[in-house]
Amino acid sequence: MKGILGRKIGMTQVFSKSGKLIPVTVVEVEPNVVSQIKTIETDGYEAIQLAAFTAKEKNTSKPKMGHLKKAGAEPKRFLKEIRGVNISDYTLGGVVDASVFTEGEMVDVSGISKGKGYQGVIKRFNQTRGPMGHGSQYHRGVGSMGTLLPMHVLKGKKLPGHMGHELVTVQNLEIVKIDLENNIVLIKGNVPGPKKSLVVIKTAVKNPDKVNEKVDLVFYEVESEETTNEETTTETNEVTEEVETENTESGEVPSQE
Repeated sequence: MKGILGRKIGMTQVFSKSGKLIPVTVVEVEPNVVSQIKTIETDGYEAIQLAAFTAKEKNTSKPKMGHLKKAGAEPKRFLKEIRGVNISDYTLGGVVDASVFTEGEMVDVSGISKGKGYQGVIKRFNQTRGPMGHGSQYHRGVGSMGTLLPMHVLKGKKLPGHMGHELVTVQNLEIVKIDLENNIVLIKGNVPGPKKSLVVIKTAVKNPDKVNEKVDLVFYEVESEETTNEETTTETNEVTEEVETENTESGEVPSQE
């Protein structure tokens, strides 16, 4: 088991050299700092705590500052535990980056889903509405509250309430591309949470050893305006020279206008 903290940037699409379109989620993965190593002797279980994304010192509590100073780390915004790892592979204050994963590897991504506020049963549980005619007098209600015998609503009845903003894990997602230079990881498919939210990328529980074949992607470089202008000027001069050469060979006198 291995993991790393990241920040969801948004979704886009990339193309493979075979012409296949792949929808991906862009996750920013800055180098994580190992802020704590938990052992069975001291904590009763083994785990590492990762800290990511630099924060301002004035926005960081003093207990958090003291905790991070033990690892020699700067103030960080997010701290998260990763269990099931081999703690002997980590050192306090060490750095973990996206290179712990490989392209084509299967991962599980966890995050806090988008909050939808207080919603009814139709949106919250995908229930159907009643007839929309005026005579039905029942359109988007919750339905029957149960039988008469217990004289109360049974526990577990699907009713309106708070929707979203809960921990969600999407399993068996493939890492398409790892860009260590820009601290970017492209993950095939969608991951939970809004933009700029914290996500945790961990080894897939169901397929921990599965690694798909690496996909070769097509990248396009944007040319600068100066380069474009130089190429346009060069092409124009070449065309002009060709026209003058043709006129000279045919005996025509070039116009002085």
